[in-house]
Amino acid sequence: MKNQGPQKSLKYEMALRHLGAELRNRREELSVNATLTAEAAGISRVTLYRIERGEASVAIGAYMSVIQALGLAFDVINPMDQKKNSKPVKRLPSKIRIGDYPQLKKVAWQLKGSQELSLQDTLNLYERNWRHLDFKKMKEEEKKFIKALLKKLGKERPLV
Repeated sequence: MKNQGPQKSLKYEMALRHLGAELRNRREELSVNATLTAEAAGISRVTLYRIERGEASVAIGAYMSVIQALGLAFDVINPMDQKKNSKPVKRLPSKIRIGDYPQLKKVAWQLKGSQELSLQDTLNLYERNWRHLDFKKMKEEEKKFIKALLKKLGKERPLV
């Protein structure tokens, strides 16, 4: 009998596709082309393409190399621990409207309040202008948003 590898469920395949899409989105947010990303990860351009498609046949080591090359972190999460310890984190949109967050609007005074920024650009604005943020006046919603933004981008704390 021929070994056909691990059984793949639809949920498993969807998770890999999601991971691949997240890696591609991060690469595009950083404005790094696929060739440079593949070189930084020590893999071929074809392997990167397969990772970004979420193919299960690619070794996990290659996925980890791309994650590291893109400045991200990987963690294994026990869903049971999540249910016990916290309520679900609100999913962040891919674009953030400046006017939705008063302190962000304050430090991005040169931009229109209706302008939208990528998650990375939003975090960069917060980090660059950290000393100008008024945390006493900052609403709890914006504080939670900054924490969710840091988590989404694989950072424990802002670079300030």
